[in-house]
Amino acid sequence: MNILSIIGAFMITLALLSYGIGSIAIQRFKEISRWILIFLTLGVLLDIGAVIFMIIGSTKGAFTKHGILGYCATSTMVIDLILIWRCYFKNGIDSSISDSVLLYSKISYAWWVIAYITGSILVIWPQS
Repeated sequence: MNILSIIGAFMITLALLSYGIGSIAIQRFKEISRWILIFLTLGVLLDIGAVIFMIIGSTKGAFTKHGILGYCATSTMVIDLILIWRCYFKNGIDSSISDSVLLYSKISYAWWVIAYITGSILVIWPQS
């Protein structure tokens, strides 16, 4: 594994922690706080950065099965973040969040965790 891929793997793990904290907090408290916005935004930015590092460091190219799964997961995260920021601008801080946005957020986080796990499995069990 080259250095760019290692940096990407480190960043993606930080993204998992940050986005996970934000996603779980929003499900738990069902309202938008500054900390939730910070954790979700940081998670998405770390994920995008990690994807860029992994693409540059990859020897297999940008369009692999895991890559496409990851791009879809990142897209759902970005949409989730946009929906939550939209709720924030519409209703203000410490406002409740709609059930539909909560459901989308839960699905987005689950999808992203699946992409994270499949990437980890691919690293652990290299293809021959």
